[in-house]
Amino acid sequence: MIIKFAPQLVNLAATLILMLSFAMISQRRITSLVNLFIVQGAALVAASLLLGYVTHQPDLYISAILTLALKVVLIPWMLHRVIRKLNVRWDVDTLINVPTTMLVGIGLVIFSFSLAWPISRLSHNLAGGSLGIALAVVLLSFMMMITRSKAVPQVIGFLSIENGLVFAAISVTNGMPMIVEFGVALDLLVAVLILGVFMFQIREKFDSLDIHKLEAFKDD
Repeated sequence: MIIKFAPQLVNLAATLILMLSFAMISQRRITSLVNLFIVQGAALVAASLLLGYVTHQPDLYISAILTLALKVVLIPWMLHRVIRKLNVRWDVDTLINVPTTMLVGIGLVIFSFSLAWPISRLSHNLAGGSLGIALAVVLLSFMMMITRSKAVPQVIGFLSIENGLVFAAISVTNGMPMIVEFGVALDLLVAVLILGVFMFQIREKFDSLDIHKLEAFKDD
């Protein structure tokens, strides 16, 4: 029964991941942004488990477990802890307003599907058509990184980029070698720890998490 509706379920998970990316680029409350990231990670876990069950790829089960442990439990817990300690709730000082952000996001989605369409037609995998969504998630997350002024949303944007890359790997190639998966997970965790230290240093130096404060170093 699950195998019969597997393509529709994978497309549903892919659509949910893309919708959550749109919600994240328009969200200004940082705690809600972390919660959206948790749901996006859970959708990625569901897609990995489904593809692993249908394609009989045990590597995808391990990928799902890593994603669940890191992106649904550990990293969000660390981010919520940082937010409470630094008392950071809102990110209102963005480069562009929400309506413009959404319009640019729609343009990025159209560009992603246009770019991925020739490759998707050549793919015979179950979720090969989801490459456009994966690329759109990466571009939307990158846009969130460059349009936000606070460090915490930029960290979440970086993590969401990795979600898009992992989804592209599992949807187009039915997984990746486990040594690569463990390497990515370790690099991701180390990057979050470094960025956490970076955020504390910004707060201690400038009493703010606005990265534009770093421009003060130009005058030193």
